[in-house]
Formats: sequence, structure tokens, C-alpha cells
Amino acid sequence: MPSVACSSGAALSSDYPRRVILALTIVLAVVVLPSPLGLIAVGTAALIEVGEIVAWKRWLSRYGVKTGVEALVGMTATVIDDGRARVRGEIWNARSDSPLPAGSRARIAAVEGLVLDLEPESDS
Repeated sequence: MPSVACSSGAALSSDYPRRVILALTIVLAVVVLPSPLGLIAVGTAALIEVGEIVAWKRWLSRYGVKTGVEALVGMTATVIDDGRARVRGEIWNARSDSPLPAGSRARIAAVEGLVLDLEPESDS
């Protein structure tokens, strides 16, 4: 989290303004609104905030983000020449059990280090 130095020399996090606004809003809700209404408003807002966080976590847990090697497996690569293939604009070292002509498309079966294991793409 980036920080910014204030006049006293202490470091402030980048979400400092949001925290100050939240604190001022809570104080204003408790002070300005009549006694039970201010506390009820703050409590209700807190419950809504917690509910929103829980709902988002449940919703986003359905979608696993694939990055790195596991994202490449199953993708289609274009063979450039013997031993090289292009995937998403990047050129990788490649190997295959069967010969693949330049310009053909192949499926990435595995990744070992910086070498792609290619399989011929089925035309079905």
C-alpha cells in the first residue's frame, strides 16, 4: 500500500482520506441525528457493509482466476518453426511428440519451465 508523508513526518496510507470521511460521517450521524436514530443509522450502515462484503466474497468465489502456467494449459498456440510457438503474442520454446508444420495450430498440453508441450489440434 503506497504511503504519503504528512507534515509531522508520519506516513499516511493511500486510503487515509476515505477513513477520515467515514469517521466524520459516523460522528455526524451520531451527533446530528437524534439520539436513537444516529446509532440506528450507524448500526444499519455497518450491517449493510458487512452484508455487502459477504455477498461479494460468495459471488467472486465462483470464478477462479487462472494466471501463470495453469492459464496456458489448454490454450491454442501457433507453431512458428521447429521448436518455437507463439501464444498470446509471446514466443515460447516448444516440443511435440509428432511433427507440427510451421503455421499450424496446436493445443498446449503442459508447461515445463519455459518449454511448452504441444499436441496437434484436433479438427473435430
